[in-house]
Amino acid sequence: MAVRLLAASAAALLLIAAPGSNARTAAAPAVMAKPVQASPPARVRHAHVAHGRVSYYGRRFAGRKTASGERFNPGAMTMAHRTLPFGTKVRVTNVKNDKSVVVRVNDRGPSRRALIGDLTTAAAGRIGMLQAGIAKVRLQVVGSGKARKVASARHARRA
Repeated sequence: MAVRLLAASAAALLLIAAPGSNARTAAAPAVMAKPVQASPPARVRHAHVAHGRVSYYGRRFAGRKTASGERFNPGAMTMAHRTLPFGTKVRVTNVKNDKSVVVRVNDRGPSRRALIGDLTTAAAGRIGMLQAGIAKVRLQVVGSGKARKVASARHARRA
C-alpha cells in the first residue's frame, strides 16, 4: 500500500511539473509558497535612485484629471511615475547638462515601457529638455510628502 501511495504522489508531482499540465486538476504539494503581491511601497526610502529616460506631457492634457484625482497643470512641478506613491518628492537631474528640479508625483505613467517618468512642461523646461523631448535623467527620492486629498467624483456629485 505504501508503494502505491508513493507512486501516486510521484505521478501527481510529475503532472504538476509537466509543461502544459493543468495544475488545478492535480493534487497540490503539501507545502506551497504564498503568492507575492506587487504593490507600491508604503514608505519610500530617501536613498532610492533610478536612472532612465523621461519625456514630458504636452499642454493638451491641461485640466484633465490625473490618477491621483487632481487636475493636470502644465505649469506645476509634478510628474507621472509607475510605482512611487502619490505625493513623493523626487529630484530629477538631466544627466547631459546637470540641471535638476524637485517635482511631486501625482500621476501614473508613462505608457511607453522605455521611459521611467513623464514631467510637466514647466519641469521639463527647468532641466532643459523641451527641445529634445526625451532626456536621460537620474531620479532621486528626496521626500515622501503627503498626497493631496481629493474627493472622488462620486462624492463630489453628492455634495
